[in-house]
Amino acid sequence: MLTDTIAAIATPLGEGGLAVIRISGATALAVADKSFRPVGKSSLKPSDAPTHTLHYGKITRDGRDVDEVMLAVLRAPRTFTREDVVEITCHGGLLAAKLVLDVALENGARLAQPGEFTKRAFLSGRLDLAQAEAVADLIHARTELALAAANEQLAGRLSQRINLLRDQMVATLAHVEAHIDFPDEDIAPDTKEKLIARLVSGLAFMDELLRTAEEGQILRRGIRAAIIGRPNAGKSSLLNQLLGHDRAIVSHIAGTTRDTIEETANIRGIPVVFVDTAGLREAGDTIEQEGIRRTRAMVAKAELILHVLAADEPLSAEDERFLAEFAGKKRILIRNKTDLPMKLELPSAIAGNTATTGVSCVTSEGIESLKDAIKTLVWSGEIKAEMLPAMINSRHQDALRRARVATERVIGALREGLTLELAALDLRIAVNAVGEIVGKTTTEDLLDSIFSQFCLGK
Repeated sequence: MLTDTIAAIATPLGEGGLAVIRISGATALAVADKSFRPVGKSSLKPSDAPTHTLHYGKITRDGRDVDEVMLAVLRAPRTFTREDVVEITCHGGLLAAKLVLDVALENGARLAQPGEFTKRAFLSGRLDLAQAEAVADLIHARTELALAAANEQLAGRLSQRINLLRDQMVATLAHVEAHIDFPDEDIAPDTKEKLIARLVSGLAFMDELLRTAEEGQILRRGIRAAIIGRPNAGKSSLLNQLLGHDRAIVSHIAGTTRDTIEETANIRGIPVVFVDTAGLREAGDTIEQEGIRRTRAMVAKAELILHVLAADEPLSAEDERFLAEFAGKKRILIRNKTDLPMKLELPSAIAGNTATTGVSCVTSEGIESLKDAIKTLVWSGEIKAEMLPAMINSRHQDALRRARVATERVIGALREGLTLELAALDLRIAVNAVGEIVGKTTTEDLLDSIFSQFCLGK
């Protein structure tokens, strides 16, 4: 399949000013020759055009013009895939882009699989596996910090560190295997201590990367924050304030929200998926019962709870029950309606052990402090620029954990004087696990799993 020429729409489907169809492979220029009719004295047939040039013309089908386009010729190896690439910019809109793609497919290209362009970039050596994953992170980034982290990884900052770690482990493995080949020569005590010190240094580096895993996953996928509370506590008003626009219907009528509403906001650089839920109370009808059931399901999935209480009302028995029910979750208690006379008193046991803050959704007072509290609760410490290159994902985390366990066994084997064959076996396991991160050791199933998560034109 790697010898096929592939094509796909590289821009989002739907109405827009422009759309881009990407073609890559050995016969990309031949496909373009059959599909494109140059117009004007300076416009050339794609196969005659110099690399990295742009040409005006028409896409034709059965002698009829399909669309007026600009066609870019990008010759190997100076392309994303290191193959010949043609990019056709046509008018936006689902039909125009689809017809241009259909012409390319009829003239010899095959529809690309999800992520196949990036997979070819990896297989050609244009990117390593960590950089290829960064392409997807770049596309899906929802905050500037997430974008910066993806750009750092795409630039190879994480890969440089991983390759250095792997090189050190490979050097240690070579030293151990050399002594296996000459069993009459024991490893000198000072040499063994140097090998152990190198492995201990590698463990410390793995631990440094593993400490970034949680933050890295937060930047990539965000966190889910469920907004809960009794009806008319101001949950929907709070959602609108956090988003900066009216998303949820706000009414003085209790129980307006019957279903969950989800929206993502950038909270101090962290993508937070806020979920506005139905008010918690004894439901009066089947629709409200279903809404409350969904509320509880969302709370179970949420990493953070924003529990809204009405500051102008005394704490009710229902409030106390729900405060106790969700005590095991990471949460912030929010006293809403602080612009009204204060009647709410929280039990000292709860107030002293739970993050609390006051807001007014009418005046916006306290909203910025609430954002600070959310960031403090989900992210330990300051988000610094030097942290971004090392923001590993869950796949990297799994590989490093396996490498760490194997490396600890190697250190134990060397210290206890066990047979070097056992140390070498575990050291190979560690080297392979670290190599998985950048794709130096991988399987077809792993590649399929990673690239299947990409969009079709990438």
